[in-house]
Amino acid sequence: MAHILIVEDEPAIAELVAMNLRHDGHDVRIAGHADEAQRSVQAELPDLVLLDWMLPGEPGISLARRWRADARTRQMPIVMLTARSQESDVVQGLDVGADDYLAKPFSTAELLARIRAVLRRKAPESLDTAVQVGPLKLDPTTMRVQAPSGAVHLGPTEFRLLRYLMTYPERVHSRSQLLDRVWGDHVFIEERTVDVHIKRLRDALADTGCATMIETVRGAGYRLAKPALASQAG
Repeated sequence: MAHILIVEDEPAIAELVAMNLRHDGHDVRIAGHADEAQRSVQAELPDLVLLDWMLPGEPGISLARRWRADARTRQMPIVMLTARSQESDVVQGLDVGADDYLAKPFSTAELLARIRAVLRRKAPESLDTAVQVGPLKLDPTTMRVQAPSGAVHLGPTEFRLLRYLMTYPERVHSRSQLLDRVWGDHVFIEERTVDVHIKRLRDALADTGCATMIETVRGAGYRLAKPALASQAG
């Protein structure tokens, strides 16, 4: 499942795309205006943005350019989905940083296939890929976590939990989402189990000065913040 933001000002198209994406197992948000899209991205970084070119407030091409210039959103996958189908439009869209470009009208099957392809190319969580956020570096192949002060010793569940949080920094994850992604089949596991392992993870990171990177978002869940953005955990 991916978190996908649809930026589209035609409600019928937005709802049709959203319905198909949800049927394909994705979590979907819709923004019908450039300002709304910007607020949505600021609040929670999506796994992928489907971006229309012609939008109220600001053209999608301008939004894409702005997101590519911002360190936080620079790697965010963008697929332009627009009625502008001239070769020059496609070239311009790709030049500003779109990962793919699909002209309307389009087939749902092709759209889903292109989304899967972009997500595969951007996915940072292959089994042997090391992840680094700020001073923390996690290597799945050796099951080691390094901080400037030295190795961090974690149990297997805390390791998986930290890996998932580091793979998607800045995003807020609910307890149920963490159970799905870290524990898998959690039919008989209570959501408070997440709180217990978050506490253990913070305790393990306490001596590294990185514990405050794991933030409690009251009423929503947890996120791992990059050091410049990290605040005191609640």
